[in-house]
Amino acid sequence: MIALSDRVEIGLVGYPGVQQAAVLGLTDLFQLANRLAADRSPDGLRLRVSHWQWQEASQTVIRSFDSEPGPGHGPAMVILPPTLGDPIPRETAAPYADWLRARHAAGATLGSVCAGAFVLAEAGLLSGRAATTHWAYRDALAMRFPDILLDADKLVIDDGDIITAGGYMAWTDLGLKLVDRVLGPTVMMDTARFMLVDPPGREQRFYSPFAPRLNHGDEAILKVQHWLQARGARDVTLATMAEHAALEERTFLRRFRNATGLKPTEYCQHLRVGKAREMLQATTRSIDQIAWDVGYDDPGSFRKVFARITGLAPGDYRRRFGVERAAVVGVGS
Repeated sequence: MIALSDRVEIGLVGYPGVQQAAVLGLTDLFQLANRLAADRSPDGLRLRVSHWQWQEASQTVIRSFDSEPGPGHGPAMVILPPTLGDPIPRETAAPYADWLRARHAAGATLGSVCAGAFVLAEAGLLSGRAATTHWAYRDALAMRFPDILLDADKLVIDDGDIITAGGYMAWTDLGLKLVDRVLGPTVMMDTARFMLVDPPGREQRFYSPFAPRLNHGDEAILKVQHWLQARGARDVTLATMAEHAALEERTFLRRFRNATGLKPTEYCQHLRVGKAREMLQATTRSIDQIAWDVGYDDPGSFRKVFARITGLAPGDYRRRFGVERAAVVGVGS
């Protein structure tokens, strides 16, 4: 029999608005990992899973569920699961801040999924740290906490004592990463195979569409953005974009980057790749043909740009996301 001292406790925080499916899913994932670990090593380490929530009566965060009730030193790992609603308001997150800081100071590894990053950030624990969140919350997190080193292209960022994960379902990636840390890569792979999910290693940019900034207030730049969208950013130059904005080229470059966060050439590449993603998903056209259709004379250059932006070669993207996978007859990646 495994003693409590041989169990590593992972605490799941049930803050207001938390996605209950993720809380229960992580609980099941860790308990499945325990079962698979026991099959390989009956006397090895195990995971203890607990749930934590704010109790108004005692004005503290309490354990509301424990898979292995008994004495302990508190969770060695704490996870802030995702939410299906808006990011948590500051006043709602405040009661958890002291507890999270105390757990971190005691040596706990902290993790968040999706908008759970806002709870960590409100506790001041992401200041100056590399982190990710769901791509849809990227701008909101960056505006509220500009000192975070945010990279929303990544699905998981492991910064040692703090691990953040991106989209709603990235709780599987974070959970498997923690299984890997505690129970080892073999049990992690066993768990991933049993659940029929990809092991950690995906990137959020495989899934996130290009969402250009349009609410920046620069009417001249917005006019160019609408013009580029309408023509698919085909056959455009810096000179024609500046002319359309009625601005001198240097002024246009500066204002465009300030408004959109991208250089005009980068912006056009994102628009073209976005169109190519749609075609790879919905058609069986060859990759060379798609490259020409979205404005690239050199299919090789298109492949390089596509892989840099999405993290996948066009052929790999089609195999992963194309609706006509079995009928694909295009040129390989």
